[in-house]
Amino acid sequence: MKILVAGLGALGTVYSCLLSGAGHEVYGLAKENSCEIINNNGVKVLGLWGEHHAFLKKTVSDPSLLNGIDWDMVIVTVKSYQNADVLPKLKDLIQEHTYLCLLQNGYGNYELASQYVSKKNIIMGRVIFGAETLATAVSKVTVCADDVMLGSPENLIPMDNLEKIAALFARASIPTKATDRIMEFVRAKIINNSALNPLGALFEVPYGELAANVYTKNIMDGIIEEIFTLLKKMGQKTLWPDKESYYEVFYDQLIPVTAAHRASMLQDIKRGRQTEIEALNGAIAGLAKQYGTHAPINEFLTKIIKAKESLRLDKI
Repeated sequence: MKILVAGLGALGTVYSCLLSGAGHEVYGLAKENSCEIINNNGVKVLGLWGEHHAFLKKTVSDPSLLNGIDWDMVIVTVKSYQNADVLPKLKDLIQEHTYLCLLQNGYGNYELASQYVSKKNIIMGRVIFGAETLATAVSKVTVCADDVMLGSPENLIPMDNLEKIAALFARASIPTKATDRIMEFVRAKIINNSALNPLGALFEVPYGELAANVYTKNIMDGIIEEIFTLLKKMGQKTLWPDKESYYEVFYDQLIPVTAAHRASMLQDIKRGRQTEIEALNGAIAGLAKQYGTHAPINEFLTKIIKAKESLRLDKI
């Protein structure tokens, strides 16, 4: 397949490297100052899934340089706040048979993408493995809590097609399955990220310590409760009937396998980058106001992270 990976950070490096290693013709879209490094040195993956090194067909900073290529898939791994800039530039690459695969955090990615690309071409992914950037286009897979899940939010793509793509990823050593309930999985990740990422970034400790501390555990309980209240108000389903069922899975299953993991939001702050807080807790706070409910903990955490983010940016 001819595949473009838009965004060669930690996640994009994993996908571009492993898919290229599996024999696909993979191109990259990256920041201008990274392209020469990637074209010269290739992309590398270390960690849980072994050591891999691959050279991409070509990496560019301007999508217009890739016009005329018959794309089978465009995988988007840029940060969610970059979508407004990147998606309009990618729309001309999406043909009738091209899938746009969104592998990002937070609310609103599907809705924004569907303004530029037919919903029949959009695949949403729930990624719940963790990767850390060690250097430009060098990524370490640090943890994997579950398989990647792929699906069409409105079930507009045949399940057979989704299963073929999931199998393609799995053959590239990325454990992946297809589902007809993708948005429930996406919401589950939003809950998980919203509870763990901001606190992990604030206190600079791994997830296991957040669960073990009575104060941070109490805050996480409140974050989760606010989200379940909002989702009920919105009429959106989750994989669990209520917050109590989620608490059991969260503390007994999800955190133990990611206990040593540190928040990607902390990595962003330390590198002087913008975080995805607005697509997580910020989106929850905004939707709560829109739907006539309250999410004060999520709203406060959004402000605190924005403060830490801006103060860090001022120093760099």
